[in-house]
Amino acid sequence: MDVSKLINDPGASQVLAKLTEAGYEAYLVGGCVRDAVLQRPIKDVDIATSALPEQVMQLFHRTVPTGLQHGTVTVLMAQGTYEVTTFRKEAAYEGFRRPASVEYISDLTEDLKRRDFTMNAMAMDEAGDLLDPFGGQEDLTAGVLRCVGVAEERFGEDALRMLRCIRFASTYDLEIEASTWQALLANAPLLRHIAMERVRSELQRMVEGPAPARAVRLLLASGLLGHLKKQLPLPFEAWLAWDVALDAVSALDEQHDRWAMLLMLLEVPADVVRAALQELTFSRADGLAVAGVLALREAVAAQIIEEDPAPLERVWKLGAVRSGEAAARALLRLLRELPQGDGKRGELARFMGVAAPALLRRGEVWLKEVPCFSLKALAISGEDVATALDRQPGPWMGQLLQGLLERAALGEIPNEREALIYAAQAAK
Repeated sequence: MDVSKLINDPGASQVLAKLTEAGYEAYLVGGCVRDAVLQRPIKDVDIATSALPEQVMQLFHRTVPTGLQHGTVTVLMAQGTYEVTTFRKEAAYEGFRRPASVEYISDLTEDLKRRDFTMNAMAMDEAGDLLDPFGGQEDLTAGVLRCVGVAEERFGEDALRMLRCIRFASTYDLEIEASTWQALLANAPLLRHIAMERVRSELQRMVEGPAPARAVRLLLASGLLGHLKKQLPLPFEAWLAWDVALDAVSALDEQHDRWAMLLMLLEVPADVVRAALQELTFSRADGLAVAGVLALREAVAAQIIEEDPAPLERVWKLGAVRSGEAAARALLRLLRELPQGDGKRGELARFMGVAAPALLRRGEVWLKEVPCFSLKALAISGEDVATALDRQPGPWMGQLLQGLLERAALGEIPNEREALIYAAQAAK
């Protein structure tokens, strides 16, 4: 395989050429080489060199000292940006996450030795020749994920590598090598030293990846979720009862939808989910988007009547107004993928057997019948109401407007200014 042809990046080639012409060693390293070997699309291109950071900055006209404490300089080229890092080895790690200090060296193999997994410890020179001192290509061919050197040491240096191990195994469909897996199990308690935002980032990448179900199963088998810095009030083991549903997660395109389905399967209240997502440092918008879907399902489930489908229409429309049209459409997407009538017991299974079939048949039609989903779409404003009722604005106004919105959404009154003002006056 000519790996160089798979990394078609003129800017990277120019950076390598300039460094080597100046008498330094320079190689493409890490993920770009791994993905080239796997014949996958290349995202970021990283370069390792024997040149010191100040020498790199002298050699190129446009640079940014993005990580001088770790020997990294970002070189700005017309084709893009390239992180150039001096060969280094690292001292003892602090907080089971970062090295206390780094030492610049001139040996590529020593530099690659500090990396996490063999597939990430390969390099490629300017001529396109692969340098693979730890057998990364052989492991990839065999479908194996293996730590460089002693797995216990790699995970002990940086506990986040355990989550990366799960992510790489699921993303690249690799089997975790036995000693690597045993070291992960033994070091799992170290994950409590890792900041929650780092954990969240890895979990997001697993969920948005090609095999979220496999990632979930590996997380459960490893017990890593029981060793987070902040314990989450979520019964992750409940996923074990939804094997088929887990496999359906990858059919969803949106990450919010995937998270909503996974968390719905845990069968905990939406408020608990919202709080857990906050602990995981999800943004407020992301947390509301996911929890809103669960809140809508809860609202519908709490009020459905099996024998008479008519109330379901009212509950669905009101729920869509209160949780938002986006949440309603997301819930319909989830219902299309979730298995129905699989014999399971419990509230969610009952919902899937009773409400889901009707929502899949009529839910979209009912949403199209709703003339307005938000106060912004209502044909009157708070100022209109205050003027019509000759009252000063206050908490009463929001409650009244919400009531008008819900009545308009249900078709009880038209979404027209005069009709809404009349309804507001009558409510007074």
